Formats: sequence, C-alpha cells, structure tokens
Amino acid sequence: MTLTEAILLGIVEGLTEFLPISSTGHLILTAHILRIPQTEFVKSFEIAIQLGAILAVLILYLERFLKDFNLWKRIIVAFIPTGLVGFLFYRIIKGLLIGNDLVVVLSLFAGGIVLILVDGYSWRWKSFSDPDELSLRGAFLIGLFQSMAAVPGVSRSGSSIVGGMIAGLSRKGAAEFSFVLAVPTMAAATGYDLMKNGFSFLPSQWILLLVGFATAFFTAMITVKLFLRFLGSHGFTIFGVYRILAALLYGLVFL
Repeated sequence: MTLTEAILLGIVEGLTEFLPISSTGHLILTAHILRIPQTEFVKSFEIAIQLGAILAVLILYLERFLKDFNLWKRIIVAFIPTGLVGFLFYRIIKGLLIGNDLVVVLSLFAGGIVLILVDGYSWRWKSFSDPDELSLRGAFLIGLFQSMAAVPGVSRSGSSIVGGMIAGLSRKGAAEFSFVLAVPTMAAATGYDLMKNGFSFLPSQWILLLVGFATAFFTAMITVKLFLRFLGSHGFTIFGVYRILAALLYGLVFL
C-alpha cells in the first residue's frame, strides 16, 4: 500500500462510516479497484482507520459524553451484544468475512432493501428524537442490530439506525445514537485488533495507519455535520437505493 492509497482509503472511511452504506464494504471495494491485496495488514488498516472517524464524533459530542450519564447507560447496554459477537467471532470475521467480495455484495443488496422498507414504514411508528428517552430494552435491541454489522457490507451505521427507528427513535435521533454508539464499539474493535496484530507492523506500516487515521478524522468531521443537515428534510431511502445499485455494479464488475 502506498501513501496515496492510504489517503484515498482514509477519505472513503470518513465519508462512509456514519452513512448507512457500509464503510467496510466500501473500503474493500476501493482496495479491490486499487488492486491492493487483502493482506493481514490491509485488513487491520481497514479496521484501525475507523478510529479516526470515531474521534471526530467524540469531539463533536464531547460535552454530552462528559455530562449525560443517562446516555452512557444506553450506550453501554447497546454495546454489550456487539462486544460479545466481536470477541467470540473475531477469527471468523477477520479470516473468512473481511475481504470476501460475495459477502459484501449480498450484504449491500439485502441491507438496501431493509433500509428502504424500514424508512418507508417509519412514519407509522411513534418516534422521539432524544436518545435519553430510549428505554434500556430499546438500547439492547439496537445493540443486537448493530452486532449484525460484523458481516462486511451490512453497515454498522445502517444496522444501528434501523434498530433505532424500530425502537422508536426518529431518523435524526437514530442517526445520532448510532454516532455515539460507534465510539466504544469501534474503539474496542480497533484496540483488540491492534493488540493482536500491531506488534507485527513495520514502521512504514504505522505511518500508513496514521495517515489513514488523520484523513478519516477530517473527512468524518465534515460528513457528520452534512449528514445531520440532510436528515432534517430527507429520509434513508436514497441510501437504500444506492446500496442496491452499488451491490449490482460491484457484482457485475468484480464477481
């Protein structure tokens, strides 16, 4: 992997981490287009640079993280199922799923259909925008949905947003809870992977990681603000349609 490729992957990560279109799927697709082999380092890189995007959310929501204990209770409850799935199935996820083109295509396509259906029916459900109104049972439900994102192409953001709307959150509320839930989720995933593999990285590979991290951070800062503004007057259907088209194009070109 070159420095330019690390920057491009960082931009892709920052743009897609918080949109319901699967950052991992897009990173795998981008790496495929750039003909970057899915080595152990590249797989770790695709996981680790997500922490750059998460840092953007930590800064944007810092005051709430420091003061809102009720929010933290819901984040912790929602994190439990995701943490268990990640810990128990780490080898399968990284060894068999990450880098698997067919899995990404199927997940993008199926996730697009689910997103369109849930967005279309969401107007029938009573909704609230403040995650503090979310019940602990609802938070756990969101965590169950988020754990499905262990499969590349599903989208951590997309699955947790769907779970959030089913649990009663508005579109914007579901997106914001998805943002803050990403902090412990991706910090744990990145930390665990670096603990397992980081000591084998070369100094040049650490530089690539830092470049990808920084690029993802700055790109995500802009993306989160624009995404919330977009949800003020739009839904998620456009992202569902995009996922389906991306899956079809991905499948036709690379499978």
